[in-house]
Amino acid sequence: MSAHLSHRSAPAAAAPWSAGWAGCVVALSLSLASGARAEPAAGPQVPVLTVGEQAVGVGLEMDGSLQAVRQSTLSAQASGRIAQLSVKAGDQVKAGQVLVVIDDRATQAGVAQAQAGMAQAEASLTNAKANFDRTRDLRAQGFVAQAALDTAQSQFKAAQAGVAAARAGQTQSSLAQGFTRLTAPYDGWVLQTHAEAGSLAMPGSPLLTVYAPQPIRAVVYVPASQHVAAQQAQRVEVRLPGSDEWVRPVTTTILPVADPVSQTVEWRLDLSVADGAKQVPGRQVRVRFVGSAEQQRLVVPESALVHRGELTAVYIVSSRGEGKTAGFSLRAVRTGSSHGAAGLEVIAGLKAGDRVALDPVRAGLSGAEPAAASAQ
Repeated sequence: MSAHLSHRSAPAAAAPWSAGWAGCVVALSLSLASGARAEPAAGPQVPVLTVGEQAVGVGLEMDGSLQAVRQSTLSAQASGRIAQLSVKAGDQVKAGQVLVVIDDRATQAGVAQAQAGMAQAEASLTNAKANFDRTRDLRAQGFVAQAALDTAQSQFKAAQAGVAAARAGQTQSSLAQGFTRLTAPYDGWVLQTHAEAGSLAMPGSPLLTVYAPQPIRAVVYVPASQHVAAQQAQRVEVRLPGSDEWVRPVTTTILPVADPVSQTVEWRLDLSVADGAKQVPGRQVRVRFVGSAEQQRLVVPESALVHRGELTAVYIVSSRGEGKTAGFSLRAVRTGSSHGAAGLEVIAGLKAGDRVALDPVRAGLSGAEPAAASAQ
């Protein structure tokens, strides 16, 4: 009986030891897991820049638009129904290509009438000349009075004038016939159509607008209050759509009058063929008038800026707490004029000495740390 009891008590004695061992294993596992979380993988090293004021040229900057130098609105010069409108907006055309045909039945009748009038006038001239020649011969022989010769001569001159008038009418009718066909004045594109086939065209009514893709210019309307400052600028530059570079116009034309309503002065900046290539009229450009004087401005590279909707911001170096490495935080800024390669002026949000991430994409990653800073 005692042996039986002794045999059953052995497993019971081992139970406390097994439970203790299991607890140690769990504790060790938790400790290892905790240690792994306490030491996360190092984030990327992001180059930073210590911002400071720089000497930059100060001037004006405003929006403008691209405009074709050669742009023409073709208008009807004859009345009639539009029989054919062979192009639409966006079509490419060649110089001399027929674009619009107006019903020319009325003008054809005018041409026929002018031709008949010309034939009649020539016949009258032939008869008047023959009569004048006969009367002159008879007068020389003394068979008719001087008054008869004068009458024959007047009839001959009137017939000559009739031929000249008939010839002018024939020319006019031919021109009217030509006005029923509108052709492209140069190689280019159709910008807009103002009528449809079948509609009535009247002399002076616009039918379509065409333009030549080259040359092209930037047009900016400078407020009259800033016109003098713009004229005193050291240079004028244009930033084209899809580019961060500023280009110089080949010629600048200032219209010598201000608009009485908007109180602006129009500046036309002709671009070179290379700069104007692949540009289209109507697109917005940026124009700046760079002054000769330089002033100290706080600028940052445009590549360091983050644009999120209406917000413009930069990543600046910030502390993560005592005993921890520095990180980055996003700070909103307000920007001003662009100064080309020097960067973009910061009006508010930064101060000299702030360290800004040069790669905002990497600075936004988890665990990102600043690398050694470079100064402006």
